[in-house]
Amino acid sequence: MSSDAHPLRRSTDHAPGPGTRTVSLVLTVRPDGGDPGPALDPLLDQVPSSVREVVLTGGPAGDRRARSGLTVRGLGPWDASRGDIPHAGLRAATGDLIVLMNADGTMSPHEIPHYLHYLESGYDFVKGSRFIAGGDFADYPLSRRLGHRALLRVARQLYGQHLTDLWYGFCAFRRSFVDLLDLREDGVELGAELVTHALHYGLRVAEVPSLELPRRHDPSHPRTVRDGVRILGTLLDERPHNALSRLAHRPLPRRDARTPSA
Repeated sequence: MSSDAHPLRRSTDHAPGPGTRTVSLVLTVRPDGGDPGPALDPLLDQVPSSVREVVLTGGPAGDRRARSGLTVRGLGPWDASRGDIPHAGLRAATGDLIVLMNADGTMSPHEIPHYLHYLESGYDFVKGSRFIAGGDFADYPLSRRLGHRALLRVARQLYGQHLTDLWYGFCAFRRSFVDLLDLREDGVELGAELVTHALHYGLRVAEVPSLELPRRHDPSHPRTVRDGVRILGTLLDERPHNALSRLAHRPLPRRDARTPSA
């Protein structure tokens, strides 16, 4: 098949040289996240120089003041009934590479160069993990950890991938993948939705360690059961066509052959 048939899947392309690609950072503010102001200003101060554009979704509309060489555009609030996290920020980003983070202070911009390194090394989709060496989390309720572990088992069986963190929203990918990722405002956690679509289309996925920090303003109120059910539905909807048949025809454990008695 010609390269034109899948112009976006280029994990074997040569890494671009220094200064030949631009980077956009998309910061998301949840509808129940409170005022992002106290966390947003110090967050912007930490954005590395490789990032030239910040798109803020869910916060106040209009441009914000930032360091020299950094443009910050606010898209304004959205209708929360259409989904927890809007996708307008990803579509509005103009950089060649897009980094997605929460704006509540739980994710550090200092980790962005690590994500970009893997993209430039040939990976299609790079996601953070709190559960590999070098990663950690400040607050993760037991019920959510158990639910996450169950969903990981489902994802591994359906997609044959051994990921360690399914719905963590810190990730990076090429802007050309936005349309391929088939984003939908269906209420599913955006991190899990992106990962599921990336697996569905066979993108080359890398996990990097990430430290989830305490929130800097109003505490979150995770809805474990609701989120888990929606993510499970997405995993099943986007599963490869041969996933169920693969599960049904898994070889049974071999039994030791017995030598017939004389």
